[in-house]
Amino acid sequence: MNEIFVLKNIAEELNIKESSVSNTIELLKNDATIPFIARYRKEKTDGLDETQIKNISERFEYYKVLEKRKETILETIKGQEKLTPELEKSIIFCIDKQKLEDIYLPYKPKKRTKASIAKEKGLEPLADMIFMQLPVKGSKEEILSRYINSEKGVTNSDDALAGALDIVAERISDMADIRSWLRNFVFTNGLICSKVKKDWLNKKSKFENYYDFSELVKKSPSHRILAMKRGEKEGVLSLQLNIEDERALIFIESKIVTNRQFIFYEDIVNAIKDSYKRLIYPSIETDVMNFKTDEAEKEAIDVFSKNLKNLLLSPPAGNKMILGVDPGFRTGCKTAVIDRNGNFKEYSAIFPFETNRKDQSEKIILDFIKRYEIELISIGNGTASKETSVFVNQVIKKNNLKVKAVIVNEAGASVYSASDVAIKEFPELDITVRGAISIGRRLQDPLAELVKIDPKAIGVGQYQHDVNQPELKKSLVLTVESAVNFVGVELNTASSDLLSYVSGIGNAVAQNVINYRKENGDFKSRKELLKVSKLGNKAFEQCAGFLRLRNSKNPLDNSAIHPESYSVVERMAKDLGVKIENLIGNEELISKIRLDNYVTTDIGLMTLKDIINELKKPGLDPRKVFSSIQFSSEINEIADLNIGMELEGVITNVTNFGAFVDIGVHQDGLIHISKLSDRYVSNPHEIVSVGDKVRVKVASVDKELKRISLERIF
Repeated sequence: MNEIFVLKNIAEELNIKESSVSNTIELLKNDATIPFIARYRKEKTDGLDETQIKNISERFEYYKVLEKRKETILETIKGQEKLTPELEKSIIFCIDKQKLEDIYLPYKPKKRTKASIAKEKGLEPLADMIFMQLPVKGSKEEILSRYINSEKGVTNSDDALAGALDIVAERISDMADIRSWLRNFVFTNGLICSKVKKDWLNKKSKFENYYDFSELVKKSPSHRILAMKRGEKEGVLSLQLNIEDERALIFIESKIVTNRQFIFYEDIVNAIKDSYKRLIYPSIETDVMNFKTDEAEKEAIDVFSKNLKNLLLSPPAGNKMILGVDPGFRTGCKTAVIDRNGNFKEYSAIFPFETNRKDQSEKIILDFIKRYEIELISIGNGTASKETSVFVNQVIKKNNLKVKAVIVNEAGASVYSASDVAIKEFPELDITVRGAISIGRRLQDPLAELVKIDPKAIGVGQYQHDVNQPELKKSLVLTVESAVNFVGVELNTASSDLLSYVSGIGNAVAQNVINYRKENGDFKSRKELLKVSKLGNKAFEQCAGFLRLRNSKNPLDNSAIHPESYSVVERMAKDLGVKIENLIGNEELISKIRLDNYVTTDIGLMTLKDIINELKKPGLDPRKVFSSIQFSSEINEIADLNIGMELEGVITNVTNFGAFVDIGVHQDGLIHISKLSDRYVSNPHEIVSVGDKVRVKVASVDKELKRISLERIF
């Protein structure tokens, strides 16, 4: 691979200095993780953030695949002895996959086609003469008669002409410049059209907006593309791209026809039409739809990743005694007590919706609250959540308790409950009890609990089941890693699942950390990590700065300062005449530090500034402060909603077309992008995030399709 060529292109594409791109790729090649590079190698990258580093990584992978494809193509064409210096140069310096395939198309081994059959019949010289519009002698019939060969299946002049035109049509189809122009023409001027299929005529569905719909394909946003594709997949819609065929044909003719007086002019025009209709347009239509679908999928994956990160970074309630409640009507509500460290203590089922068991349910709740000094009650937002919340709050009010009940997003709790992780944690407990434990823990520390669940099962995506699944998984894993390393992990209490997302660790080493902790007790210092099996110097370099130790002898072990920078902090403290523990948190002393005095070849001002910020507030949790809302006790289901009602809600999902809000009626409402702000909004993520509290007004309700339209109150 011509790495200099690749680096230069990546730098130009991303508008990043070539040296920054080169250093970043070198770090990635040496297995440095994106969070580590962004946090601890700022001097190498000139302060690139995680998104920029991720983009460099993705473009480098793109070019690696592209270069490998070029090698294959060059070898194939060489084998055909058709590789000219000009062709080789055009392949080597091609930077676009689609253009590369267009260049390769004439040389690409093909299955048996009309053109290849015609060549077998000896008609290629005739096709050459027609395609190049060479001077000819004699009439059309005389020329064609020379190619009649009954033994090869050319029985008359019509057979000869038809076969030659098949070759001409394929040759036109193989022309890279024609395909490139048409692809751009279709993308720029084409209309994506959807129609309802006969079986769905006059029937209601979630695809009604697309029963008779068309718009410019270039302007069709990702959510509409994916919605129409899903409608097509479910047999409700049919899709196609429509363009002005005449304009396309005029262009092709302008590239092919050089002599309108040519004896075979009308035949060339027919070959152009055949090539366009049979070979070029179906392929171009597929290319454009694939491009739009890929683009839509990437955007949907990006939306899912943003929502997931916001959910993972939801404010933690912290080390409080919590009663987790998994609501249910028929089987009752499972309640589980969680202590301040997230340990399960006791559970019980209650049946607050059965008249003869309501008092008993109240007694169980009160007993738990008093015996365990419960501070928060965490109620899952699934079936019966609103009714459970009303019951619990009545108990709190009736008994004048200081406890607060909070409804939490239980997305993925059922997946966790049946997972191997949950079975390993609580083999003796019922699946619904595990759910109640998870609901309680995710109020205490959402990140620590949500990492146990397959990210795809946390329902904050947009058409996540319709997109490229390997790419989705890759993006979501990177998102979880980013969130975990952003917050940092307490080494002596973290689960194996949480540790596995720490930079440089992974599943196997995470389990080794847990095993070491069980055998040797709590870690006393970060350096002790080097005693863990398979956690060598490289892994230590990657993970150490993201792990925290509250009770370490070295107070820097409970900060985001990397051990490789401890000596710098020691020098700072020595120069000020104090111990490190007296320097930490002392802004007056810290303000006296002159950073220029501590710049070295390895540690520059960017890293030093990070060190100073960390010394001021070591180990500070970067997440927002925990807060909660109270849903209206009078609004429990869609039937209770009226247009104009003003309610409080929590944003559960942000898409490119708006935000979904839980208002406590078991069905999220949608604030369309046009109703999110009192100003123009191009991207809902700029305005709101998953977990945000909002006030809304009910704009419309469709009880049959369970659709609620909301407007945000400013």
